[in-house]
Formats: sequence, structure tokens, C-alpha cells
Amino acid sequence: MSKPREFGRDDSYEGVVTDKSRGMLDGSNMYHFVEIRLTDGESVKVRIGRRLWKSIAVGDRIVKRPDADPAKE
Repeated sequence: MSKPREFGRDDSYEGVVTDKSRGMLDGSNMYHFVEIRLTDGESVKVRIGRRLWKSIAVGDRIVKRPDADPAKE
């Protein structure tokens, strides 16, 4: 997987989850990531919260709207 892309609060995206991962990048905090195939065909790796990470599976659709957190659709 590639380096995670930074999305801000004002950004938006939507796509299908193609992979899930997690890791302790700094040695003390657990970070949760998903790889998403966006509607334009591009694949990006984004960091999401633990609760959302636990509730999704590969094949689920994720939507991120401006000024909102990513959500399962």
C-alpha cells in the first residue's frame, strides 16, 4: 500500500474499500487505515477512526463529505 493521503475537513471523497490495515506507526498509538478505490478509479490510503474501521469490510462504500467525518454508506 502507498503512503496515506491527507484529507482535510473541507475535502470530500467516496469510494469502495479494497483493503484494511492498522499499525503502531509511532510505537504507542494504533492507527487505522483503509485503501479506497475512488469513483474516478484512483486508489488512495486514508486514515479513519477505530469505530468506523471496526464496522466496515472490504467491499463497503465509504463517503466523506465536507466538514464531516467519513461514514459507511
